[in-house]
Amino acid sequence: MIAKLTGILDETGPDWAIIDVNGVGYLVFCSAKTLTHLGITGDKVVVHTEMQVSETDQRLIGFASAGERAWFRLLTAVQGVGSKVALAILSALSVDELQRACANGDSAMVARANGVGPKLATRIVNELKDKAGGLAGLTGGLGIAGEAGAVPLPAGSVTADAVSALQNLGFKPAVASNAVALAIKELGEDAGLNDLVRVALKRATG
Repeated sequence: MIAKLTGILDETGPDWAIIDVNGVGYLVFCSAKTLTHLGITGDKVVVHTEMQVSETDQRLIGFASAGERAWFRLLTAVQGVGSKVALAILSALSVDELQRACANGDSAMVARANGVGPKLATRIVNELKDKAGGLAGLTGGLGIAGEAGAVPLPAGSVTADAVSALQNLGFKPAVASNAVALAIKELGEDAGLNDLVRVALKRATG
């Protein structure tokens, strides 16, 4: 699985970019905000990615931050929200705006995105309201703002993947984030994914 690309911005379109990594061009689909963040052709860029594979298509989705990718994963878990709708929402709202909208039940803000009607916006807000607190502060990196005694998380795809791994095991976002933060504090920010998950699991279940 491709989790991150580091290379040169080769070309951009309305909703995509080509990243040249050592002579190989990767087509990544992005939100408007991510495309703006990437800059201009020739710039060196770092893009967090998510691979989506279906029976008829496979595509690489690109994000300016691990936080944006985490919200994309949450959005696409909601019934009726595919990658195009999720990117439309992330084009219309910043990660902070999306977090506040879900936390406050503000479906009208979510409905500002192209292709998102009132009913779908309400469903998104209702389903993600409880998870919004665990992803508060997710912009350049991961954090757990609003959680009493929470430890801030540094930016980085390994951090995001560790949190995602714990969530896939059934832990709530806030619990997973806090456990990974404690694991990083113990192991250091250069720790590998496997070690982070192993120690975080002990912290989450301890």
